[in-house]
Amino acid sequence: MHEPRVPHLRGGDPDIARLVEDEARRQFEKVRLIASENYVSPAVLEATGSVLTNKYSEGYAGRRYYEGQQNVDPLEELAIDRAKTLFGVEHANVQPYSGSPANLAVYMAFLRPGDTVMGLSLPMGGHLTHGWSVSATGAWFRPVRYEVRADTGRVDMDQVRDLALKERPKLIWCGGTAVPRTIDFPAFAEIAREAGAVLAADVAHIAGLIAGGAHPSPAGHADVITTTTHKTLRGPRGAMIMSTAEHAKAIDKAVFPGLQGGPHNHTTAAIAVALREAAQPDFGAYARRIVANAKALAAALVERGYDLVSGGTDNHLILIDLTNKGVAGKPAAKALDRAGIELNHNAVPFDPRKPFDPSGLRLGTAAITTRGLTEERMPQIAAWLDEVVQAVAKGDEDAVAERVAAEIRELLAGYPMPGWAPAG
Repeated sequence: MHEPRVPHLRGGDPDIARLVEDEARRQFEKVRLIASENYVSPAVLEATGSVLTNKYSEGYAGRRYYEGQQNVDPLEELAIDRAKTLFGVEHANVQPYSGSPANLAVYMAFLRPGDTVMGLSLPMGGHLTHGWSVSATGAWFRPVRYEVRADTGRVDMDQVRDLALKERPKLIWCGGTAVPRTIDFPAFAEIAREAGAVLAADVAHIAGLIAGGAHPSPAGHADVITTTTHKTLRGPRGAMIMSTAEHAKAIDKAVFPGLQGGPHNHTTAAIAVALREAAQPDFGAYARRIVANAKALAAALVERGYDLVSGGTDNHLILIDLTNKGVAGKPAAKALDRAGIELNHNAVPFDPRKPFDPSGLRLGTAAITTRGLTEERMPQIAAWLDEVVQAVAKGDEDAVAERVAAEIRELLAGYPMPGWAPAG
């Protein structure tokens, strides 16, 4: 049963209602290890589905292009104040539609087409919008890329400094989409100052860990901070840009009118709800449990002979190189999905395979931690994953996948899912 309930959807569009219900059941019955996913609270779901979706609010509080903003203005101001307090920043913009537009706004605020930008290479764990060639950021700007060390799997800060001083980028990104280790924000800040660059920290994956005190914060080090509001922060699908007061005007102008029209007020409301939830004491305990689960799962995988990029994790994310198992990432991910373990195939540093058929798997522990799973369950998850991967290597995974999926359904029946429960 969906919570909040959807009787009007069932009555008015049963086809969509059925798909919503099927998706909810799928989320309930699977060990969800996709590092960018989570479960939001019923309160976040209610805000997302509220009548605020009816209202158009181009502009900013007190400076709108439409009338009728008596409730939207204080709503957006509340979300901003909560973001500033939670992350300890001087300015916050809560209007970006998602993480990529938020990052594009940073380019618009500080760069002109053709300027140099530096970011972590995509195959090394960086993000498309940090200057990768198939992204607009790689086509419109001059990208230079730093890497991780082959021997450690960690960012080579000496290379970052040498590259920054040689290329003199106007913008340096730190953070990424597959970075399992703590980001050294002070070191990046020192390099950016020396090179005369703006430092932008993309904390989309670790924002919830930062809010909960389980990862160091870039506040006070980075000029600009971008983040999505889902993932570890456990909010709706949206984004924020935070900055020092010095850059507030440039950031706001880049978001609107630079890139976007009216903000999605229902999403803004849900962001505000999630930020309030993240400010509660129990969220800090949740963030620490995410990391504890990730470390326990990583240790269990290492015990079973899995090669982890950088040897382990400091956050929620684990990156597995399956080369020594004789299996590619894509067939392993598909078999694991059939077995009730949801994750994604992913490139690993210095991957000899193509991006659409890479060597690795990426997984994270935010969603299973929301469900209430603890460190004691991580060896069993590692055992299930190992059974399926071994079966794929032998070309005989169907029976194993079916059995493991049934065992996972039995386990997860004892762990409630926010937003849905089986009909009693």
